[in-house]
Amino acid sequence: MKNKLTYGLATVLFMLMVLVGCSDEEYSLGELTPPSNIVINTELVGQDADNPNGDGSGEVIISASADNAMSYKIDFGTSSDVNLIKLNGAVTKKYTSPGDNDYTITVVAYGAGGTSSNTTKQITVNSLFNPDPKIVSDLTGNSSKTWVIQKEVQGHFGVGPYDGSGSPDWYTAGPNEKADCCGCFYSATFTFSQTDSGFTLNTSTPNGAFTKTGDLTTLPGIPGSGDEGCYEYADASSSFSFLQASSGLPTSTPSTQTSIELAGNATFIGYGAVLKEYEILEITEDILYLRVQGTETGNAWYLRLVLAP
Repeated sequence: MKNKLTYGLATVLFMLMVLVGCSDEEYSLGELTPPSNIVINTELVGQDADNPNGDGSGEVIISASADNAMSYKIDFGTSSDVNLIKLNGAVTKKYTSPGDNDYTITVVAYGAGGTSSNTTKQITVNSLFNPDPKIVSDLTGNSSKTWVIQKEVQGHFGVGPYDGSGSPDWYTAGPNEKADCCGCFYSATFTFSQTDSGFTLNTSTPNGAFTKTGDLTTLPGIPGSGDEGCYEYADASSSFSFLQASSGLPTSTPSTQTSIELAGNATFIGYGAVLKEYEILEITEDILYLRVQGTETGNAWYLRLVLAP
């Protein structure tokens, strides 16, 4: 028994010596060098001497290179691209704002140990969008048409997730549901006009604008706090344009894939929202069904309108 105890004690002492010896050993990851010489490569589709900003498709092929880089992320420089996305090889971005527009592309290059560097590049892209003539005719009558919320039907107003769904999954308003609290929702009119110089929206609100308050709307003069409701708001006019819908809804979702984009912050359609792109899900000569990103991030609002009586 004595010998066994001695051997056991010797083993424990040996292991302690090994651990102590190991604890003195130093480890090194080497020098952590952040990426350098970042280059953003852009190719505007259809660019030539006659079309310096591209052929109007709005498509730009983007890639990046750098010394000591292991991965990249990119921000395309548009309000709809909130988060950086991974860049593996080249990616094609389609810019949809009509005309010639400037964008600042930002690339972040990541190196060993999480080191990073970034750089930016300015580009000017031309985007031309020719909407289906029937959509223009149905909306404006090739002259002027006035629309109102279709208050008497279920679902004239709805709320659902902005991503991954093309329907008001969370809430739909019943017939005349907002009449008692927010009659301005039903009395406001929205007149879309087509002229030789372009398209114009006139918003008329005899009983105020139906919206939320503070930074949940961009409409001028709306108070900084308060409940959803009707707020004093002067009638306003602005130009608008048609563009390819940027919501990213799958083509299998019922939609015209065409949006109305309002210029500036003075006008709105139906409900005073933060963003000004209204996707046309359905349109006929007397029905207009719209989808817009709501006041709260992640929400989509649905608005059903008819010709004013």
